[in-house]
Amino acid sequence: QVQLVESGGGLVQPGGSLRLSCAASLSIVSFNAMGWYRQAPGKQRELVARITIGGITNSADSVKGRSTISRDFAKNTVYLQMNSLIPEDTAVYYCNAVRGPTNKDVYWGQGTQVTVSS
Repeated sequence: QVQLVESGGGLVQPGGSLRLSCAASLSIVSFNAMGWYRQAPGKQRELVARITIGGITNSADSVKGRSTISRDFAKNTVYLQMNSLIPEDTAVYYCNAVRGPTNKDVYWGQGTQVTVSS
């Protein structure tokens, strides 16, 4: 049973920063890629940032220059550092992992709320 547990969300003022963590229940080298998605009320879930097992990263245009995805193999954890937060970043953030041929096995965390407000 694969589990992804997010932490680090909360209330942040505009311009602030936070770091989200996603701890996996098994070695993260098992996954072809891991990433962060977010879903705001009334909107579809969207990719925020993603990192492949080879270390290739990509991120949404809306967070480019403000976000960094990283990982710690020893802790089986993936991080999302977000800076210069704006109210539009308010959403539930979900950790995602994929493995298997053609990424057929997809796993999600339970989500962590990020609210950017003064």
